[in-house]
Amino acid sequence: MTSVEATAAAAEGAARRSYGKLVAFLSARTRDLAGAEDALSEAFAAALAGWPVHGVPRTPEAWLLTVARRKMVDAVRARIHDEHASEHLQLVAELAAPQDGEAELPDERLGLLFACAHPGIEPVARAPLMLQTVLGFDAAAIASAFLVAPATMGQRLVRAKAKIRQAGIPFHVPERHQLAERLDAVLGAIYAAYAEGWADAEGTDPRRRNLAEEAIWLGRLLVSLLPAEPEAAGLLALMLHSHSRRHARRDAEGDYVPLALQDTTRWDGMLLDEAEALLQQASRRGAPGRYQLEAAVQSAHAMRRFGRPPDWAAIVILYEALHALTASPVAALNHAVALAEAEGAAAGLAALRELEGDARLRDYQPYWAARAELLARSGDKAGAAEAYRLATGLERDEAVRRFLQRKAEAL
Repeated sequence: MTSVEATAAAAEGAARRSYGKLVAFLSARTRDLAGAEDALSEAFAAALAGWPVHGVPRTPEAWLLTVARRKMVDAVRARIHDEHASEHLQLVAELAAPQDGEAELPDERLGLLFACAHPGIEPVARAPLMLQTVLGFDAAAIASAFLVAPATMGQRLVRAKAKIRQAGIPFHVPERHQLAERLDAVLGAIYAAYAEGWADAEGTDPRRRNLAEEAIWLGRLLVSLLPAEPEAAGLLALMLHSHSRRHARRDAEGDYVPLALQDTTRWDGMLLDEAEALLQQASRRGAPGRYQLEAAVQSAHAMRRFGRPPDWAAIVILYEALHALTASPVAALNHAVALAEAEGAAAGLAALRELEGDARLRDYQPYWAARAELLARSGDKAGAAEAYRLATGLERDEAVRRFLQRKAEAL
């Protein structure tokens, strides 16, 4: 590896490990998220220019923080001339950069998450803002994930950052009476980040690499700081259940393996045990929620590792409860699939027909894949072939596309 390649690798590693931590620390006092991101971007550019010449510093994150802090101070001096200038500059100057050997940088990310979920931030911008500021997603990637035009997403993010700065929204976990309204947004953003990382099964996309692990880290942090919140534990249990199967999702040739056919010996037993303990901890609170119900479904599937089939009757009940709680068409779809396993394909198809007019499922690949499977089991090969064609066209993962094509060919 050349010095330039080594430098780029070191900078990329520092970004993946500490981007959100550095942004949160730089902006915690000034509330200037955009300024912190700009300063950190300049610091990374300086690293790419200077590290090949002078070598990679022993603590890259501390070096980046020092440079970014100076960039922020310079930017404030250049643009602020009113009576608030001295106060703002003093806040920026307080961002003392740790040197080698000093204490580890304080972690302000959880406070930043709650700032992004503040009622003053428009709801459609909360999760995208968290993904960008805490996890380093660029606006284009976020726009793609949320099916929004890049320009529209960019404008939402700019407005949200300006709101945090202008309103002086604090970076801290809110008081108990304010917690409920913002906790859902934080949980949703963490899960959205996990789902993005989960979608990159091979870990080949640099923007998503380690994203699932980062989301799990944030989930652990949330549980440690809010041990009495059952939905925080439920979300972490759900992510751990899913993550325990990451090595079983592809076979030796890289082909997709559905959950029902996965080799349970490739599941991570330690993660599954941790997930079960969290789910039991949450259930003792007597306040079931979305994430606890979804984790309970995963727990029912995990019975296969003990040689027992999933309890489909229980899964049907769990999805009924989930749909009643969220009115989600995806929950209704999964209920239909579970019903087919519990009572037969005809019962599942009858439930699916009730969803035919829901526009939210029109471009949802799992809907067409489920429809194809149940039509095939009912003997309607023509209908199944058409549903498989639609499902394949909607799928972006090449391994899953091959799986769907093989299912269609087998008809």
